[in-house]
Amino acid sequence: MDNERIREICLALPHVTETLNWGHHLVYWAGDRDIGGKMFAMTDLDGTGIGVLWFHCGVERFHELLEREGIIPAPHLARAHWIAIERWDTLRPREIEDELKHAHALIFEKLPPKTKAVLALPEKERMKAIRERKKAIAARAKAPTRSAKASATPRASRTRNNKAK
Repeated sequence: MDNERIREICLALPHVTETLNWGHHLVYWAGDRDIGGKMFAMTDLDGTGIGVLWFHCGVERFHELLEREGIIPAPHLARAHWIAIERWDTLRPREIEDELKHAHALIFEKLPPKTKAVLALPEKERMKAIRERKKAIAARAKAPTRSAKASATPRASRTRNNKAK
């Protein structure tokens, strides 16, 4: 098992996208993250992090998997029942594939109804909705915030303007 095989398994699942986050983690999302998708697994691409594969396993499997050697609670995500596999040989390839499918199913069922509605659209409409959402996010990021506008105005002129009213 390796990063490429994990990528093949994850991308074969329905409505999965991938992003590169935190410099060296390939993150797999159930649904596009820009429309409310949630991450269900990630791999460490350069081997500098803790573990080679992280994934959500649910409440019932969390403690069961932690009893196995080479499996630890995923840093920062353990409270959400994520585990980290320290080496590729910790689980058999078939077990890893089954766990990733289970992780995807658990997270997919937790998606907001609005996100599930977008994912249920025919592909052409779904892609259009995702593009529009990404444009809206980009436009919001470019627009100055109200506090940024206030801080750009010198304090003295803000005070004078307020007194004049």
